[in-house]
Amino acid sequence: MIRSGGRTKLKCVYCMKLFLGGGIHRIKEHLAKQKGNASRCPKVPPEVQNAMQDSLDGAAVRKKKKLKLAEEVTRVGPANHLSDGNAMDATGIPIVSLPDMLDSGTIEVEIKEEGVLRTVEKGRRRRAKLDVQAAPSLAPPVASDVGLLSKSHLAPVMDKEQVYIAIGRFLFEAGVPLDAVNSAYFQPMVDAIASAGPGLQVPSYHDFRGWILKRSIDELNSTMELYRGTWSRTGCSVLADEWTTDMGKTLINFLVYCPEGMVFLRSVDASHIITSEETLYELLKHVVEQVGERNVVQVVTNNSEVHVLAGKRLSETFPTLFWTPCASRCIDAMLDDISKLDDISMIIENAKSITGFIYNHADVLNMMKRYTNGRDLIVLGEFRAAMNFITLKTMTTLKDELHAMITSEEWADCPFYKRPAGIAMTNLVSSSTFWSSCAMVVRITEPLVRVLNLVDSNRRPTIGYVYVGMYQAKDVIKKELMKKNIYMPYWKIIDWRWNRQLARPLYAAGFFLNPLFFYNLQGQISNEISSGMLDCIERLVPEPKVQDKIQKELNLYKSAAGDFGRKMAVRARHTLLPAEWWSTYGGGCPNLTRLAIRILSQTCSARGCERNHIPF
Repeated sequence: MIRSGGRTKLKCVYCMKLFLGGGIHRIKEHLAKQKGNASRCPKVPPEVQNAMQDSLDGAAVRKKKKLKLAEEVTRVGPANHLSDGNAMDATGIPIVSLPDMLDSGTIEVEIKEEGVLRTVEKGRRRRAKLDVQAAPSLAPPVASDVGLLSKSHLAPVMDKEQVYIAIGRFLFEAGVPLDAVNSAYFQPMVDAIASAGPGLQVPSYHDFRGWILKRSIDELNSTMELYRGTWSRTGCSVLADEWTTDMGKTLINFLVYCPEGMVFLRSVDASHIITSEETLYELLKHVVEQVGERNVVQVVTNNSEVHVLAGKRLSETFPTLFWTPCASRCIDAMLDDISKLDDISMIIENAKSITGFIYNHADVLNMMKRYTNGRDLIVLGEFRAAMNFITLKTMTTLKDELHAMITSEEWADCPFYKRPAGIAMTNLVSSSTFWSSCAMVVRITEPLVRVLNLVDSNRRPTIGYVYVGMYQAKDVIKKELMKKNIYMPYWKIIDWRWNRQLARPLYAAGFFLNPLFFYNLQGQISNEISSGMLDCIERLVPEPKVQDKIQKELNLYKSAAGDFGRKMAVRARHTLLPAEWWSTYGGGCPNLTRLAIRILSQTCSARGCERNHIPF
């Protein structure tokens, strides 16, 4: 997408043909080499051509289905059969009868002035059926399409508690795991039922295993094809999320991340191959080939020695992609190393003695919740080390509430008050030294926890934020502890983990290409960042001619020339995601823009995938 002469135009990135109009359908025909409203692209890759053809075929099928459904509704629905000769009721409102839907008696539909349909039932009504010759066997019932509402719409509205109890009764009786309510589809289901109103006819068992299942699979396949169609443009990250089951098996979930969303590829029982570099390499190689070598920007795996060796071999086999260790695991390891320092370890142990005493005595726990208005001290999380520091922060914010509890008459009357553990807890909560130490630990670790939460979310591309996040964490530690001999142990932990695991060219390039960070440095770019950017150019862009063009276009970016220097572009550095900023203002540097979008559209963690909405 480019801006020229005050208009937004589209340009093919393969043959550079410029489209002045016609919409995205015309572009798809061009890339699919389909005879139609546009010339055929002579340079489109086969995989892109096939993806565009599938998209066009899917659009045509959906259009036919819509037309067929419209014909069926027209044939059955009453709204299209009104005429001046229709019967009138006592108020002069026309009444439309549907004899083809009646067994004995009739249903009459009154059309009110505000356009709301109300049904009046006479005699016995049977379920409306479409002509089986006209409707496909997998089509859903169309009672809602023909505008029929039953008398149960007049039922009284239930309050929220009654609704919640009804939902709970279903979950309990059916034995549905209660964590099902955390599904991304639960709230949309509730909204859909509520929008249909009372009296919604529940689909049968055969409906769910028939047309509903078929329709859901078709929608899922369409979503996955949509995601796949963007991989060649934005690039993608192959994520290997490794975890251990309750039975001790090691499973690896392979997922593909792109800005459009996450796609689940496969799950592998790796219990017998996780210690074998050769077997793990072959598994990763097969997944890359399945996704497409030219689509993959990086492969993100665990940080163990076996993964390091397999990742290096993978990078040698595919010279146009990177192997990257999981950033969230690395940052959690930093926090774990910090928690083992003597001073930090003592503070954590004292905090654990408070939470342990409270949560091991129900009476004390209930008392604490009354004083904290139901808030918990312990915050559960995916990472144990990070959970310790998050709990410390929560305890610090509830310091006054805990102090009010231990100075109350209720605490003095508590039978656990005079026990050794209760006395120790009282002394700690009353200690200003303990709380000041907790606050200091929270301040020096919170930047790392924020970076961990960022890279673990997978809700947006994060490759452009890790480098500056680590720099800010070190800067906060230095300002907090001030003396070099005090803050250097923390720096050494961060540097050792960073240089050993996370010092990757992609992170440096992500920082370089993030306009918010790059222009704030005012030209003070370190050699590490510049070198990482050059590594990405050489590896992700194998064509020497294109590399040379990118090198020239870098000068425009560095000097904020052309569209990069527009006032809108300067303001957008703070509001747009980096990849969106390049897509909007990088039209004058097409080669550098394509590279920037491929790098800035990536994530850097394989963790957290199962908590997000992923098509399976």
